[in-house]
Amino acid sequence: MTVTPPPLPRSGGPGGDGTATVPAARTATGAGGALRPASGSRGFLARATLVTAVLSVAGSLLGLVRDQALARLFGAGSDTDAFLVAWTVPEFAATLLIEDGLAFALVPAFSAALARRARGAAGDPVRSLVTGTLPRLAFACAAVCALAVGAAPQLVQVLAPGLPDPRLAADCTRLTATCVLTFGLAGYCSAVLRAHGRYVAPAAIYVAYNAGVVASMFWLGGAWGVRSAAAGVAAGGCLMVAVQVPALWKQLRTGVRPPAGTGGAAARPMDLALVASVLLFALCRQSQVLIERFLASPLPAGAISHLNYAQKVAQIPMTLSLMLCTVTFPVVARALADGDTERARDRVERDLALVSCLVLLGAATVIACAPQLIGLLFQRGAFTADDTAATAAVMRVYALGLLGQALVGALVRCYVAGGRPAWYPLAAMAAGLVTTSWTGAAAVGPWGVAGIAAANAAGITVTAALLLAGTGRCGVPLRVRRVLAEASRPLRAAVVATAAGVFAASLPHSPAAGLAAGALTVTAVHVLLARALGAEGVEPVLSSVRSVTRRLRHGLSR
Repeated sequence: MTVTPPPLPRSGGPGGDGTATVPAARTATGAGGALRPASGSRGFLARATLVTAVLSVAGSLLGLVRDQALARLFGAGSDTDAFLVAWTVPEFAATLLIEDGLAFALVPAFSAALARRARGAAGDPVRSLVTGTLPRLAFACAAVCALAVGAAPQLVQVLAPGLPDPRLAADCTRLTATCVLTFGLAGYCSAVLRAHGRYVAPAAIYVAYNAGVVASMFWLGGAWGVRSAAAGVAAGGCLMVAVQVPALWKQLRTGVRPPAGTGGAAARPMDLALVASVLLFALCRQSQVLIERFLASPLPAGAISHLNYAQKVAQIPMTLSLMLCTVTFPVVARALADGDTERARDRVERDLALVSCLVLLGAATVIACAPQLIGLLFQRGAFTADDTAATAAVMRVYALGLLGQALVGALVRCYVAGGRPAWYPLAAMAAGLVTTSWTGAAAVGPWGVAGIAAANAAGITVTAALLLAGTGRCGVPLRVRRVLAEASRPLRAAVVATAAGVFAASLPHSPAAGLAAGALTVTAVHVLLARALGAEGVEPVLSSVRSVTRRLRHGLSR
């Protein structure tokens, strides 16, 4: 399935739906060389977001099944702590090569190449960019992969010096380190496809990945123990590439072919400063996990596992709220490539309003229903009631930083969408990392894992505030007071909704009934209050729900 952008009006001014339209000359070239308008219309964005949402939710659900299988088969003890130290490698690789770093460099580069193609540049700038970047990326990722496999014992010693069984962690790390190569290739395919307005295959990668991890644990768990989960990471990385290669090959094969005798366009190498700035930012952001596991490694067995399970569940609302930004990032990059700063700013401000509304609704639900949620998801097999209580307490603290996490993910796009190096986000993230380190070191003694989670929330909130304050110097200058005023509305609604949800969730004796009562109460109170306060992000969500409901009723009545 391919989401194809609909035709846009050929005027250069604002469209009737409030989004700026693209002049006729600013079109991308579609299959077979036919011109195809850029993917900026509201209808296309809605369809692309819906497709991304469905597949992302499926991937997230499989991720929960993966974590449930890990908890059920191996519990929350020294073995899972060893695997989770090895899990640091795919966590870093996903952030650097799929979710943030590589995408931030590649999407603007391919958006600019598509703009040059639309303006009639000689040859095919897109193919030239692939030729100039893909072999170098594959070689670099293969080299780092080999280095990580060879240095696995030393890597474990650095990551978790207090681990009781470093040999098991080293064995798992050798397996998970293979993802450096596969994630690099998967991230490259995702960025190229999204820049072309293709979202189905990139959105399906975590479905394939988590399916590989789950299958490996159940197939090999009896013989290999927790090493089977590490083997699943290796297999899942290969599946991430496999689900995208056919779509990428079709997209590049059917693109513009250079006229005979032209020799094609010269490849334009990517700006190394841009690549360095986005990778260092992503590395710095993911380093919060290193700090958490370093501080938790001397704590009693299971501390790292409790942190991991709490973080995985708490971050689901943040991940889902950023789906729209994933879809609209190529639109913002293309607007900047076309010189339309106002359209890019309006798009980002609307995204921030919607992201704030969604992530605060999710954070309120997580805080209100944490014990019921963790109990239903994980309390079975080797995962005990004490593990549920400890994980739920940590998750409530983590949730305090979800707004900061989401805003960082949305705001950093303002700095990199223009395809130019941006070092300010790295400085902002470094300031947040220092805050996390100092706060965590001071809080871990009196409060244990909850202190580590509080330090995480404090650090990422500092980063979000610095990124928002510095947007005046980036390619998408936001109206900061307007953004803050808009975010304050769902925040006030979320505070009231959380209190109401805690009360509602505590009434039923059944965890399932408590979760249902708490979640429904939080949703109703948050939506009603946010709408009464005039939160801009509420109406697009309600409109999307009504649209989907109408389509479902129409489909059932046929």
